[in-house]
Amino acid sequence: MLQITGSNLIAGAEGTSSDQTFSVHHRLTGEELPGLFWIATRDEVDAACMAAAEVGTIPAEALANLLDQIATNIEALGEELLERAHAETALPLARLTGERGRTCGQLRQFSALIHTKSHLDFRHDPADPARTPLPKPDLKRMHFPLGPVAVFGASNFPLAFSVAGGDTASALAAGSPVIVKAHPAHPGTSELVGRAITDAIQTLNLPAGLFSMVHGGAEVGQILVQHPAIRGVGFTGSARAGRALMDLAAARPTPIPVFAEMGSVNPVFLLRSALESRSEAIGTGLAASVTMGVGQFCTNPGVVVGIKSEGWSRFKSALVEALSSAAQGVMLTDGIADSFSQGCQALSALPGVEVLADHPGGKVFSTFADFPAEALHEVFGPSTLLIECDSEAELDAVAHRFTGELTASIHWEPGDETLTQSLAHILSLRVGRVIFNGFPTGVEVSPAMQHGGPYPASSDSRFTSVGTAGIQRWLRPVAFQDAPDFIAANLPG
Repeated sequence: MLQITGSNLIAGAEGTSSDQTFSVHHRLTGEELPGLFWIATRDEVDAACMAAAEVGTIPAEALANLLDQIATNIEALGEELLERAHAETALPLARLTGERGRTCGQLRQFSALIHTKSHLDFRHDPADPARTPLPKPDLKRMHFPLGPVAVFGASNFPLAFSVAGGDTASALAAGSPVIVKAHPAHPGTSELVGRAITDAIQTLNLPAGLFSMVHGGAEVGQILVQHPAIRGVGFTGSARAGRALMDLAAARPTPIPVFAEMGSVNPVFLLRSALESRSEAIGTGLAASVTMGVGQFCTNPGVVVGIKSEGWSRFKSALVEALSSAAQGVMLTDGIADSFSQGCQALSALPGVEVLADHPGGKVFSTFADFPAEALHEVFGPSTLLIECDSEAELDAVAHRFTGELTASIHWEPGDETLTQSLAHILSLRVGRVIFNGFPTGVEVSPAMQHGGPYPASSDSRFTSVGTAGIQRWLRPVAFQDAPDFIAANLPG
């Protein structure tokens, strides 16, 4: 049986010096789970950060081997890891099995990437001493590790966006040491994965400061972000918490970047011909997307926009019917469940908003094109808001009201080309991913994926938190001008 000690993992050492502890309960039964967890002290956070700052340059081959070894170690944890994650989150074992596969898969994707060295983006512009009126210098430009990174585990993905998730994998691939603040909703799962990382580092005889993991709440997170050794922050969660981290990082004597993915309402646009030909299929498909994972995805389709028609009416009926039979799920935490309830109450109280369906498994609200701005606030959970337009002009105006979203989807068929093209342009200015004839839930881990959009969906729309391009967050460019041979010969590009 896997042992959970509740320790903070401080550069390969156990951290249990705190006088503050907490425990967690089985999300379904309420039974207290094994493990008493120590909240990290300021000294422990400092020790983790200073150990990270002392890590030198790690060869690409060693980093690739580390990522592969971490994946192997996570798989070796077997069913006990999944069972602990299920107990702490109530997520089904089948979902967690898939998430473990995604976690290990993305670790291996980053391993394969850094073998190629393409992430270094090495560029050489040779000298031209004969150029007039001034000689041209020799320039070599490439990327280097940003430095120690603080990663905040997400509540809704205890594996893929947590201790060994995409932020950690991409940072380690870049050669940037990582200090993870484990999410307090699944600390046992976090410790098991954290030990898999620590064991991999020890097995390969790499610097222990490459990885640490600390437990705690907002105060520990604040200490971590403000520590002078930290050079960047990775975060997935609420807009409120993400903005707080951004403000903390900006207020430092030396500001640092925060790469925060903060969710969105992910609008879905249903065009006339699509509704005429497959309204019922769209309705049932949307219901499945809305209720997937009890609606606890940052890509949950929270807003649907369409023009009144017979097809729109059939779509609404199919959606409501499908949600009426959706099973009620258990949300990740009591806090998330309370926020969802409050969000639904606030939405239903807005002028012009009607409750179309209020089922245990999912909720549907409806409003018109002149809806109040508050209707576009994210409600994290299994619900969606239908915006009913009278014309294409109204639908166009609604599209312009969105600011920053992770995704937008367009369902179209032949006959909808003109509006589809117009919408695609409008939405591409406001989102990170435009989806055609599909739903936003389900994010492919791919070199071509963009998971991030304009603020407030994320803190910097130029970067992604999913896929191998995510490594760019943890790298910085350096140019060498007229470098002597003994320097140039050692550049890894």
